[in-house]
Amino acid sequence: MSEAVVARDLELVYGEHVALGASDFRFPAGAVTALIGPNGSGKSTVLAAVAGLHEPSAGDLRVLGWTPRKVRSRIAFVPQSTKVNDLLPVTVREVVAMGRYASLGMLGRFGTDDRAALDEALRRLDLEPLAARHLRELSGGQRQRVFVAQGLVQEHEILLLDEPTTGLDIVSTEVIHEVVRSERAAGKAVVLTTHDFAEARAADHVVLLANRVVAEGVPDDVFTPDNLAAAYGLEINSAIGHVDLDDPAHQPTRPRHRHVELPPLGD
Repeated sequence: MSEAVVARDLELVYGEHVALGASDFRFPAGAVTALIGPNGSGKSTVLAAVAGLHEPSAGDLRVLGWTPRKVRSRIAFVPQSTKVNDLLPVTVREVVAMGRYASLGMLGRFGTDDRAALDEALRRLDLEPLAARHLRELSGGQRQRVFVAQGLVQEHEILLLDEPTTGLDIVSTEVIHEVVRSERAAGKAVVLTTHDFAEARAADHVVLLANRVVAEGVPDDVFTPDNLAAAYGLEINSAIGHVDLDDPAHQPTRPRHRHVELPPLGD
């Protein structure tokens, strides 16, 4: 399998804070990669670096064989907290259309292909009935679907999604999961961050982070008691069950004294 992203000894730093210590990782092309780890473990920073929005402090990062800035037009990035001023009188269709501006330029005019891409994105995210509504009228799940649609209208080979389903309703979650599956089927690389083990288990490739790469590979190889203990600093009870380790107060690898049950292996 070819690689969409390859990192060698990559370091990502904010001021004096090391978001990612020297690490190697890869994101396969034509596959879904899940980044998982505690809050503050470097997941969002890795996405920003791949998108060309955060410059590495050391090491080498190649995206589609180039430095990220050279291929930004081939990457669609949907941040975790995309914000649009609710007072602006913009409709769902207009917000999604903003995703085409990068290729059109400020003075560009929508053509047939642009309108077709817009209509297709609205359809795929089940937003056609909402296209004329203002963003402020939407639920949180509907708004997130709008921003994913905005990413889809961009001409891209890699789709980056930062916690795309966190806190969403079941309908919106399934719509976004279907988009992820269809992007993979179309040969695109999809990289998403998550705290949800079930979501990560559905991926082809998993990277477990704790301000460094603890492990990467197929889910069953990554989700071992030793790897989870190293990432989360927990005493691990290797029993069958599900667990969500999204603890807002938790920092990576801090020692903790509670037992958790691992998500089931081999499902």
